[in-house]
Amino acid sequence: MVPTRVLIAAAVLVALVLSVAARGRAQEAISEDEPPPASVEESVSPLERSFEPVPKAAPPRLRLFPRIREELKEAQPFFRDTQLDVKLRSYYLNQGNFNGARNEAWTGGGALAYQSGWLLDRLSVGAVLYTSQPLYAPVDRDGTLLLEEGQNGYTVLGQLYVRVKLLDATFLNLYRYTYSTPYLDQHNNRMTPNTFEGYTLTGRLGGADGGPSVGFGGGYISKIKGRNDDEFIWMSRAAGASVDRGVGVLGARFSWGGLSIGGIDYYSGDIINIAYGEAKYATTVAGGLGLNLAVQYTDQRSVGGDSLLGSSFATAQFGVKAEASYRNAVLTLAYTQDERGANIQTPWSGAPNYTSAMIQNFNSAGQHAFLAKGSYDFARLGATGLTAYALYVHGWDQVSPSTRQPVSNVNEIDVDVQWRPDWSVLKGFSFRARYAHVEQYQSPRTETNNYRIIVNYDFSFL
Repeated sequence: MVPTRVLIAAAVLVALVLSVAARGRAQEAISEDEPPPASVEESVSPLERSFEPVPKAAPPRLRLFPRIREELKEAQPFFRDTQLDVKLRSYYLNQGNFNGARNEAWTGGGALAYQSGWLLDRLSVGAVLYTSQPLYAPVDRDGTLLLEEGQNGYTVLGQLYVRVKLLDATFLNLYRYTYSTPYLDQHNNRMTPNTFEGYTLTGRLGGADGGPSVGFGGGYISKIKGRNDDEFIWMSRAAGASVDRGVGVLGARFSWGGLSIGGIDYYSGDIINIAYGEAKYATTVAGGLGLNLAVQYTDQRSVGGDSLLGSSFATAQFGVKAEASYRNAVLTLAYTQDERGANIQTPWSGAPNYTSAMIQNFNSAGQHAFLAKGSYDFARLGATGLTAYALYVHGWDQVSPSTRQPVSNVNEIDVDVQWRPDWSVLKGFSFRARYAHVEQYQSPRTETNNYRIIVNYDFSFL
């Protein structure tokens, strides 16, 4: 049963959502919805977010009651630095499937987020209440993952955490929290993100005055709340196994200037071991031309009782990416290759490989994939906050892991436009339109289209 206080908070949040939706505004502040980079220096690899001890500062936003913030400036930091944010979100998705079925829904919701300041400069607490409610959701078009099964809305206390500051850049994160690592992350491309129950330590050493630094992290994650779920389940069950197991995580990343190298390992007893490593180097040469080269490698294999697939398996994926930027334009070329032993498993995250696109992950057994992507930030032309990108991915040589028989080649084309105005009254507002076309061919030839519109508005009470 959901506690009464949670239902009351949810009702308040939904009312806020609907009132703002009537004016056509909403919010977003999630990694997978961030605008494309304007230069290679802004390009972020899958591992770079993993060991950030302090969350990224929120961009400027509207404050409803700035006077209260002013009155609190003499209070203790625990109260003075309190944050109470509303993150409103409206999402429309219409997608076809290769079998001819169609999924469609339009939803309203978002999050109500509280975070305290620091008590004695050592302890902070926080909570985030998420909700997604149907605005238009035909029952016969279920499957968008914007809502629960049956096109039903949901509300969940997705985060409830304590953070303990051990050193200036070393923290314990306790209970329900979010993480952004290659194979355990928010996967926040629907209404609400993955969140996790667990206990972790994250930190950073060095880095002063641009010097070398080492970010590190580790811990134990027991349960996950999926993108469109209102319950936490064991990590092993989210992966598809019928036993209760969590995941141990340990990793580190070294960086110095434009160079970084690191790795992370995920171990779930009787389920799977995932090892991921990457390296990248970014630099700016004469004339403002930026260059970035990155490589990644994933190794996955069953462990212990082989409870995931019922038998042992092992597979791997290699990827390489090259980027060039000039005057707010970025060109990206990437290639990945998978071993034939099994499909790459991503039960607790999105796909971190360089060729992953909006619909297809391009991480199936035996698959090779090539990506070409171009993006542009229109700020140089006076349209501050407007960005766009287009990409093309071709995947070939995929096989069925069980029969080793060839599977059809796949092409995907994506187009994405985002607008985040810098007008004071619209601080925290964003609009995003996305389109994807996927084509499978070679016995028989099929294709499908995907349309998404996402409107967000983020503001603070204090």
